[in-house]
Amino acid sequence: MEPNTKIWNDALARLTGNHHVAFSDKETELLLTAVEQMDPAVLQSRVDTMEIIVNEMGLNATAVAAIMLQDQPEEASAVFGEQVTAIITGLGRVEDLYKVDTVLETENFRKLLLALAEDVRVVMIIIAERLRLMRELNQSDDSERKQQVARETSFLYAPLAHRLGLYVIKTELEDLSLKFSNYTIYKEIAHALNAKKQERDAYIAAFIGPVEDKLRSLGLKFHIKGRTKSIHSIYNKMQKQQCGVDGIYDLFAIRIILDSEPEKEKAECWQAYSVVADMYQPNPKRLRDWLSIPKSNGYESLHTTVLGPENKWVEVQIRTERMDEVAEKGVAAHWKYKGGQSETGMDEFLKGVREMLESEQVDNREAISEFRLNLYDQEVFVFTPNGELKKLPKGATVLDFAFSIHSNIGCKCVGGKIAGRNVPIKRVLHNGDQVEILTSPTQKPSEAWLKIVQTSKAKTKIRQALKEIEYKDAAEGRELLERRFKNWKLDYSEGRVAQMAKKLGFKAVTDFYQALAQGRLDILNVRDTYAELEREAQEQEHQLSGISADQFVQQTPDVSASGHQDVLVIDQNLKNVDYKLAKCCNPIYGDPIFGFVSISAGIKIHRENCPNAQDMRSRFPYRIVPARWSGKVQGMQYPITLRVVGLDDIGIVSGITSLINKESGVLLRTISIDSHDGIFEGHLTLLVSSTDQLDAIQKKIATVKGVKNISRA
Repeated sequence: MEPNTKIWNDALARLTGNHHVAFSDKETELLLTAVEQMDPAVLQSRVDTMEIIVNEMGLNATAVAAIMLQDQPEEASAVFGEQVTAIITGLGRVEDLYKVDTVLETENFRKLLLALAEDVRVVMIIIAERLRLMRELNQSDDSERKQQVARETSFLYAPLAHRLGLYVIKTELEDLSLKFSNYTIYKEIAHALNAKKQERDAYIAAFIGPVEDKLRSLGLKFHIKGRTKSIHSIYNKMQKQQCGVDGIYDLFAIRIILDSEPEKEKAECWQAYSVVADMYQPNPKRLRDWLSIPKSNGYESLHTTVLGPENKWVEVQIRTERMDEVAEKGVAAHWKYKGGQSETGMDEFLKGVREMLESEQVDNREAISEFRLNLYDQEVFVFTPNGELKKLPKGATVLDFAFSIHSNIGCKCVGGKIAGRNVPIKRVLHNGDQVEILTSPTQKPSEAWLKIVQTSKAKTKIRQALKEIEYKDAAEGRELLERRFKNWKLDYSEGRVAQMAKKLGFKAVTDFYQALAQGRLDILNVRDTYAELEREAQEQEHQLSGISADQFVQQTPDVSASGHQDVLVIDQNLKNVDYKLAKCCNPIYGDPIFGFVSISAGIKIHRENCPNAQDMRSRFPYRIVPARWSGKVQGMQYPITLRVVGLDDIGIVSGITSLINKESGVLLRTISIDSHDGIFEGHLTLLVSSTDQLDAIQKKIATVKGVKNISRA
């Protein structure tokens, strides 16, 4: 076996069992070809990076292929597709950055790096490459190069790793940076920690023990973590406090994490604090209460430093499972609440990125692109007349500001006042503006507003308001038509109105009602159209009435328009109207039914006892259409679900299925069984032709030994 092939195969063997890394025969062939042509040193470095991104970052085969095929983008594209190509392109752009004279130790470089990385996996891969380089840096004899690499890592890669939630990697990068940039101090701290590791572990256990006992006696659910702070963190404290390692009094950090119900979170956190404060003397200057007033980034926790046994200071953090999850996922990124600076929107961007990676939706390019576009949106800070601060995205308008206060104020907004001057709703806000909203009770939102606002909250509320206006207009239009029909002494028929609406070019009867309410239709033209439909119906009835009984042949219903379903007569024998059987209640021939005019899908037919019937009738009475079955189409079958409950006897399932299979014209489509505590519960999906057939099969199933109850789901 060739040396390169052995390196590659050995690396894959170490990843055996990882379901994220698997290749087809064609992909494997391309990778092997690339491996065989690669310089051994380059291959080894890429293999090391590959193991980091899989084992320590959780990425998959797509990222592995991109790392290994960086030199063959065309071949990679042909075999692996556009995702691997996009990552390779991103890696190439980042590599080009190092070919120009760029000052790396700036926030701008981090922004540029992320902007060039169209796929977040590019950033993760270059972090992995940097971690590999830092682990190998000991092998270099070039002290100046070590300094430069360590400095870049500290300023660029460690913060990026932390923002991506790669906290273990971030800590290792920081510690290694300190090791190569200031080996003397690194060695001093490491030696001090290692010399007393056993003593420290025993101390933490002794500190935690009595706290655990007391918390349990109070009935609290919790777990406690004890840890030593990282070398880099201790070094930062030494710098800040201008002292040696012996002067750092909170090398130990204890985290008490409570499993609390939402309404009891704060009370139980303070209860835990009182336990710690009663046992160990707290330093009042070191109490940090982010429960009463959380940090602006959402971080919630109680921090205190207490004097433990042997007069050693220990930092204690108290929070709930929810608070800990929020903090650990980066919404309150640790670097931020330690006083670091951040760009606007970075936290939310990377929170979303992490969630995508954790839910294995890493291939969602559209979502990643959306995050990237919103990464550096700037914000403006404006004030209410009372001096309350509001934060809005750059480009936000007076209308956005109105909706940020309250949706009702937004819907009634006609403009605003800034510096005593009236301004329109579309006026863009600037930092420091103090805005007063002007409203009118007659104002209504319009479609044009959606182009004015920038915030998602405002857009959502405007769309909701527009829907409510549509429904209200539809109700007013229906009421107007009924009133006019009464004046004209015309019989009002929902079915005929639906037919008329379709003839006038409306997709749904609600659109027709809205047009009436908004004055977009000539009411006299509506009357004439309705009257014409009435005359046509009367003429058809007159023609039929002239035929003798022995000459009469019943017309076969035309079912082609509705997919060979049963023909429905809606109100006064209205046929050929677009309708569908609702899936929420699955009506079948023989069920009492009604029609419901949907916004975009024509008329939906529901059972009278549909679970949603009461809600539809109370909220949208004007959209209800009387309906009944006209006739039955030969061979038509409908899906229904039966719920069967009984004793979990041997043979109950075979008894039910055997009975159904013997029943003529009834088909068993699916069956699901659940059994617990001696009770059998099954859900059967059958195909039947009518309620009569359904009633018959239900009665037969009820006779099966062990069946106690059977009902239609």
